[in-house]
Amino acid sequence: MIRASSFCPAEKRICKRTLVCLWITALLMGCAPYQFGSQTLYRPGIRTVYVPIPRNDTFRHELGVQLAEALTREIETRTPYKVTGDPGADTALVCRVTHESKQVLTEASSDDPRALDLGISVQATWSDRIGNVLMQDAVIPAKGLAVGFGDTNRFVPEAGQTAGTASIETVQSLASQIVSQMESRW
Repeated sequence: MIRASSFCPAEKRICKRTLVCLWITALLMGCAPYQFGSQTLYRPGIRTVYVPIPRNDTFRHELGVQLAEALTREIETRTPYKVTGDPGADTALVCRVTHESKQVLTEASSDDPRALDLGISVQATWSDRIGNVLMQDAVIPAKGLAVGFGDTNRFVPEAGQTAGTASIETVQSLASQIVSQMESRW
């Protein structure tokens, strides 16, 4: 006589193996879209970025060239993208230096400046070949396509610092801010 509640040991092992396989498959399927590494911070499918010399609306002629060089260095070192001189690249990062100012903070008794702030403002647009905007302002939606960036740097002429060194540091900081905005949104 055969009992209905009895299983042979081989059937029990098959049931346990099936349950374990199903559990492992479900676990792996749940983690499939998760990716590791810094490559996941940037948009897939983009390999090249065209960075033309930014238009410069200020009286300091070298700011546009300095910004282009700083952007190229930042993109090459921090992102998986390659900067190219080809306007037909996957994307284009077009910038415009809109404002540069120097403000005296303190003066000596002879009216010589002791400490100054140098400020630079830049507008940047990052778009693909067909014109889709890839960079979005995280704080306030822009009226146009460009995202605004600004930075200041303090320098003291009495300590040997110059407006030139302050502008290089400010441009480097702006390039870092712009490249940080090239990361994908979560």
